[in-house]
Amino acid sequence: MRTWIRNPLAILADEDAAGGFVVDGARIAECLPAGAVPVAPCERVFDASEHVVLPGLVNTHHHFYQTLTRAHGPALGKELFDWLKALYPVWAGLTADRLDAATRLALAELLLSGCTTAADHHYVFPAGLEHAIDVQAAAARDLGVRVTLTRGSMNLSVADGGLPPESVVQDADTIFADSERVIDAFHEPGDGAFVQIALAPCSPFSVTPGIMRDTARLAAQRGVRLHTHLGETRDENAFCEGRFGCRPLDYLEEAGWLTDRTWLAHGIHFTAEEIARLGRAGTAVAHCPGSNMVLASGLCPAMDLAAARVPVGIGVDGSASEDASNLMQEVRQALQVQRLRYGAARVGHLDVLRWATAGSAACLGRDDIGRIAPGKQADLALFKLDEPRFSGAGDPLAALVLCGAHRADRVMVGGAWRVRDGEVVDLDLEALMVRHREAARSLALAA
Repeated sequence: MRTWIRNPLAILADEDAAGGFVVDGARIAECLPAGAVPVAPCERVFDASEHVVLPGLVNTHHHFYQTLTRAHGPALGKELFDWLKALYPVWAGLTADRLDAATRLALAELLLSGCTTAADHHYVFPAGLEHAIDVQAAAARDLGVRVTLTRGSMNLSVADGGLPPESVVQDADTIFADSERVIDAFHEPGDGAFVQIALAPCSPFSVTPGIMRDTARLAAQRGVRLHTHLGETRDENAFCEGRFGCRPLDYLEEAGWLTDRTWLAHGIHFTAEEIARLGRAGTAVAHCPGSNMVLASGLCPAMDLAAARVPVGIGVDGSASEDASNLMQEVRQALQVQRLRYGAARVGHLDVLRWATAGSAACLGRDDIGRIAPGKQADLALFKLDEPRFSGAGDPLAALVLCGAHRADRVMVGGAWRVRDGEVVDLDLEALMVRHREAARSLALAA
């Protein structure tokens, strides 16, 4: 089926597409200047004259399970290390059913915000949750969302000088056996993939150097990407200097991670020399502004990173630190915090929109998504400007960011509508929320 998305109110595209574009199957076939018509007939026409059209947003860093611990009382008002210590005992109670509810709720929330691809960093594997990645892959397929599921790991417990309790760490043999298994079971290489796998030790303060080195080797052997938290807090710098005798980026390089197959979450506390090294290596950074503000971690030097040719994307981070899974909201916060750091004239709405689309796609090693251009996947987010917050707005693309768009009217993934008229297709959201709230309640009681 060929569909003409006709005459958008505004569009973020690689070329002139004022007249819209044609979707043929799962891909974009052609872009049309104003007044042009498709080269071949289209079976369907969608009038986009009331819609601002974006490439589907790409979320580069999340923790789906954390939707179960939003605004968790004992963790309020704490910075990262103390926040983690308050939450690890709760997360130790995760079960497959609770994770399934959390994952589906997170993906539905992301879809409604215009997100079509999401990377999740899952590193909590208590007893009984050994097949967590399987649970997430099944949920993503049901909702029709693209995902990069990262098989995370922790093996450095409190007893060994780390932060996690014994109940959520695993030994190296278990970690690598399951890493191999999930790559074999779920990783789809190439264009159009719906499920991809990456390997993702949690952080320098929750795994041993051996896990970092061996994970890098395995990822290189199997052709998958690497992900971890790095440069998030000054406490992390102090931990690495005290335990390993070097700064976090030096530790990363020694472990074989400073490559163009790696993307890092946060990337706040880098020196100018370290930023240059990241750029030379092609290592990417996922900017997570909301979480960074809530945990008072600092301001990511995103413009300096971009100037050094570091690929920059945007992530919502965990729903226990940002407390929301809304990527369009995160785009607005990225603009605000970057202007706070660099000034209003240096950072524009197009910068942050491109970080959340093509930039985020680059973080995940993909060039088939994140852009509206012939040959790219037909992943789209369409927003209406019909709420009071948009009344009187001038530039429609700027209005999405500055006026606070937060819910898409239509979302397409691979040529299929996954959101219509502001509702997720084939999903009883109310029933899911009831199930999710019960999962959150029971998890809190189990702690």
